[in-house]
Amino acid sequence: MITVLFGQPHSGKSTLANELKGHNIDGDKLRELFKNKNFTREGRIQNLNRASDIAHYLNSTGTDVVLSLVYPYKEARDYLRSLTSEVKFVHLTYEVDRGREQYHVSDFEYPQDEDVLHLNTEWLEINDCIKQILEYVG
Repeated sequence: MITVLFGQPHSGKSTLANELKGHNIDGDKLRELFKNKNFTREGRIQNLNRASDIAHYLNSTGTDVVLSLVYPYKEARDYLRSLTSEVKFVHLTYEVDRGREQYHVSDFEYPQDEDVLHLNTEWLEINDCIKQILEYVG
């Protein structure tokens, strides 16, 4: 199974990913590895598609994967869905300032009409989020 934790920076993606079982692919670490500093739409999609390909490969070997990336574009989420049906998306949100708002993706395409679990990490404790994610993933 591939579990995708996505949302704006500082929404709790990495924190929750570290609590879940599976191989964690973190967006910040992936950018460091591949030196992709292109934060345009095209650069982001290239990075996300690379993460999707890696996750799909690992999943095909029987490894559970947790992706913790912003995934702001439906196009990139649909690309991963086209690779495998073994994927679940969890959209993380918050409403208070957490100090990284200057890194928010201004053209973030919020999931509408997508099969996605929505969690507000401002209101939910880590254990509550993990419980809901595990129930959703099955």
